[in-house]
Amino acid sequence: MPGSARFLFLPLLLLLGLVVSGLSGCRSKTPAKPTPARTLPTPPAPASSGPAAAPTVQFPFPVMLGIDTLEATGFRAIAGKKVGLLTHPAGVNRRGESTIEVLRRAPNAKLVALFAPEHSLSGDIKASVNFADSVDPRTGLPIYSLHGKNRKPTAAQLKGLDALVIDLQDIGVRSYTYNVVMRYAMDECFRHGVEVVVLDRPNPLGGFKVDGPLLDREWFSGVGAFRIPYVHGLTMAELARMAASEPGMLDVPESARRTGRLTIVPMRGWKRSMRWPETGLNFVPTSPMVRDFAAVMGYAMIGLGCEYSGFRHGVGAHHPFRGLTFKGVTADRLGRDLTALNLPGLGYRKITVPGPDGKPREGVYVDVVDWNAWRPTELSFHLMRLACRYDPPNPFQKITPVQARSFNIHVGSTEWWNALKRDGARVDVERHVEVWRAQALQYQQHTRKYWLYQ
Repeated sequence: MPGSARFLFLPLLLLLGLVVSGLSGCRSKTPAKPTPARTLPTPPAPASSGPAAAPTVQFPFPVMLGIDTLEATGFRAIAGKKVGLLTHPAGVNRRGESTIEVLRRAPNAKLVALFAPEHSLSGDIKASVNFADSVDPRTGLPIYSLHGKNRKPTAAQLKGLDALVIDLQDIGVRSYTYNVVMRYAMDECFRHGVEVVVLDRPNPLGGFKVDGPLLDREWFSGVGAFRIPYVHGLTMAELARMAASEPGMLDVPESARRTGRLTIVPMRGWKRSMRWPETGLNFVPTSPMVRDFAAVMGYAMIGLGCEYSGFRHGVGAHHPFRGLTFKGVTADRLGRDLTALNLPGLGYRKITVPGPDGKPREGVYVDVVDWNAWRPTELSFHLMRLACRYDPPNPFQKITPVQARSFNIHVGSTEWWNALKRDGARVDVERHVEVWRAQALQYQQHTRKYWLYQ
């Protein structure tokens, strides 16, 4: 266990006081004092992986994010500290105000540096594109890029900081790099004696969907740094809690992990059964192509299936991660072939959108028609097999070693890669899916001890 892990929990009386006074996550005059703990508290596990039972107390206001809890408790977690902040445009409170501005007005702490993940602090840089350090024109603070020459904060960048605050909105999918940059930041903070403060946020897919292959250790990279299923079912703070608790998850000496300081500022009002639309929060785009909850679902559902297969997500510039096309295959044929898969929870419809040349473009839009039956990643692996029919004998035998590595660091399963290359259109998708489903259930049982919400 980390040497001084602690968690802030807002007392019920304070929460009710916020409602009565009409405050929306604003700082309380009588903040609750966080209680340090030598060990990580273990919430009781539910009896099954289905929707959580209703709590005995229903909070009659929207979900309070970690930043809202921090402010409501008088910024006690960072009191008297010089802090850096790792965030992005989706790092906002429930009123839509940037966490940067919220921390700047904290009366008893000083924000001295900003750290930016993939897509930059402005959020408009395309995926995989590196960017350099800069200065924030609004605040004059240095912005240290963690998606440029460095992927981890350097000792020089951390020097003088008492704590690094992390406020990143993830989407619950392993290859979405915000969980990776958090783990990398934890590595260096634990190594250099800087406290990590994680402001928690919802997993938009909820806390019960767990699906897809585990990441083989040989494929750890900047798009995967945890041995977890592709859809992992945890919040950012729960991932941090797991990383700080289990030997070997952080890339630091065991002595540094044990003495590392992790403080979690949890949400209030969030339940594991909640999907994003049920949180009462506005969705702020988390990257240029993930601009709404529809794209979040699609990223989990067809993102892997578009890796070097010939499938393209979107129809032209429309419907990223929800539309599908394949060169030379009509939307009618694609729709029939997808429907014939008979995958639970999914439906398909042909759509027509205007192309950049003014001519109509056709594609297939993938609908989630039954959330409970939906298995998020299954379609992607059927798309890979279908691609071998559309582009015989096997498009995956044609890709370069660099492309093969990119495929594998995203998908994560060497066994699947070998089978796909060998068997092509005859690959046994169903057998692999069943194995992954069993592994995902084992993982979910194991990680319940890190759950912060029921």
